[in-house]
Amino acid sequence: MATDWLGSIVSINCGESLGVYQGRVSAVDQVSQTISLTRPFHNGVKCLVPEVTFRAGDITELKILEIPGPGDSRQCGDSQQMETGIPGVGCQVGPSQNGTGKILKKPVSSSAPQNIPRRTDMKSQDIVISPQQQCSKSYMDRHMETLTQSKGFRRRHNSWSSSSRHPNQVTPKKSGLKNGQMKSKDDECFGDDIDEIPDTDFDFEGNLALFDKAAVFEEIETYERRSGTRSRGTPNEKPARYRHDENILESEPIVYRRIVVPQNPHKEFCTDSGLVVPSVSYELHKKLLSVAEKHGLTLERRLEMTGVCASQMALSLLGGPNRLNPKNVHQRPTVALLCGPHVKGAQGISCGRHLSNHDVHVILFLPNFVKMLESITNELNLFSKTQGQQVSSVKDLPDTPVDLVINCLDCHENAFLRDQPWYKAVVDWANQNRAPVLSIDPPISEMELGIDAKWSLALGLPLPLGERAGRVYLCDIGIPQKVFQEVGINYHSPFGCKFVIPLHST
Repeated sequence: MATDWLGSIVSINCGESLGVYQGRVSAVDQVSQTISLTRPFHNGVKCLVPEVTFRAGDITELKILEIPGPGDSRQCGDSQQMETGIPGVGCQVGPSQNGTGKILKKPVSSSAPQNIPRRTDMKSQDIVISPQQQCSKSYMDRHMETLTQSKGFRRRHNSWSSSSRHPNQVTPKKSGLKNGQMKSKDDECFGDDIDEIPDTDFDFEGNLALFDKAAVFEEIETYERRSGTRSRGTPNEKPARYRHDENILESEPIVYRRIVVPQNPHKEFCTDSGLVVPSVSYELHKKLLSVAEKHGLTLERRLEMTGVCASQMALSLLGGPNRLNPKNVHQRPTVALLCGPHVKGAQGISCGRHLSNHDVHVILFLPNFVKMLESITNELNLFSKTQGQQVSSVKDLPDTPVDLVINCLDCHENAFLRDQPWYKAVVDWANQNRAPVLSIDPPISEMELGIDAKWSLALGLPLPLGERAGRVYLCDIGIPQKVFQEVGINYHSPFGCKFVIPLHST
C-alpha cells in the first residue's frame, strides 16, 4: 500500500529546527519507517542534494499536494511542488505508526456563494482524516466532478481549454527569477479572457429584497416571548433614560398638598416642584408669629432671619456671582432702601446691613422721628458700622436710576403714615426712578401699595397678595413645625434645600 503514494508531491514539516521540505515521493520504507523525496526544496529553496530521506519521528506534519493519476508516469517540474493549479484537494495528518499520512482537501460546495477565484487563491480548507482511509481514484474522481460544477472552476477550466492546456496541467512557475515572477503577476491580473467577463451588473437591490428584516425581528420577538428571555430591543423600542435629578427606584406617590390651614384659603400658590402652598389671613399670620415669639423665636431673631433671606434674594437679583466678584469693582451695584418707622422698616435696615457687608452700595432712607422703636434703634446702630449711607430727605436720594429699590415703607397697621408729606414724596421718587422694586412683607390691600413691585417676599406663609405685588417669593424665618400645629396648621416644609423659593399662582 505504501507504493500507492510513490510519485506524489508532498510537503513535510519537521518543526522549527529542520524546517519545511517539499518534493516528490521516491521511496517509502515501512520497515525502517522512512520516506524519501527527490528534487527536494527546503523552505522554498532548492536543495543541492538530489534526494532527502526523513524518519517518522522527525515529521511533525505531512501534506499531500498532488496525487498522480493511474498511468501518469510524467514527472512534474520542481516548481510544480510549490504551486498547484486546481483548487481542489489536499489533506493534513500527523505521523502515523509507519511514518506516513494521508491528506485530502474539502471540495467546495455548489450551494455556497460563488465567487470568481483569483489565481493565487487556489487553496481551500484542509480536513484531517485518519491514515487508514484510502485516497482511491474513484474518490478523487467524485470530488473532481463536484469541483467541475462550480462556477469558478468552469471559468478556470475554460481559460485552460482556450489555451490548449490539459485541465490537470499546471503552468510551471519559475521560482527565483524576477522575470518569471512579473509574468506570473501579469497572468494573475490580465490572464482571463475578456469575452468571459459577465455583461450584467450585480443586482444589489434584488439580493437585499431577499432578506425580510421585519419577519426576522418578529420571529426573534416571538421566540423570546415564548422562552421568557429578556428582549434585546427592536428598532422601534428605545431604552428608558433618566435625568440626573430623577429617582429610578420605586417610591411612594408624592403628596402635593402637605400644608393644610384651618380656614379656607383665599388664594393658593405652588412651588416649582408642584407642592401646594395655601395663603393665610393676616390675623392667622399674626397669631403664628406671636406663638413663635412665646416659644423663643424673638423679634430680634426674626429680624435677622428676614434680613439674611431678603439680602440673599437681592444679591441674586443684582446679578449674583457674575456681578459681585473682585474683577468687577467698577460695577459696584447701588441699592436704594426705603424704610418706615415700624417693624417692617427694621427688617429693611437688617437687609441693608447684610447687603453692605457684601460690597453693595446701600442708600438707606428713614424719616426723622423724635422717638423710634427699640428694634429700629438697634438695627440703625449696627447699620452705622457699615459703609452704607443713611439719608432722611428725598433730596438726598440719587437722581439717576439705581440697580434696585427695596420697599419697606408700608406696614399692615398705622395707615395714617401714608398721608405724611415725606411718604408721598418718597413714593413719587420711586415711581420716577424706573428701577425694579423688591417689596418685603407687603400688606394685603392693593390700595395701600403706593409703589408697584416687581417682586414681593413673604415670611413663613404667604398672604393673599394681589397683582400689584408682582411675583411672590417665600422665605423661611425658622418657625418650628410644632408651632404651626399649635395654631391649627398642618405643616410640612416646602423649602427643600433652599431658604427662599418662588411661588406661582394656581
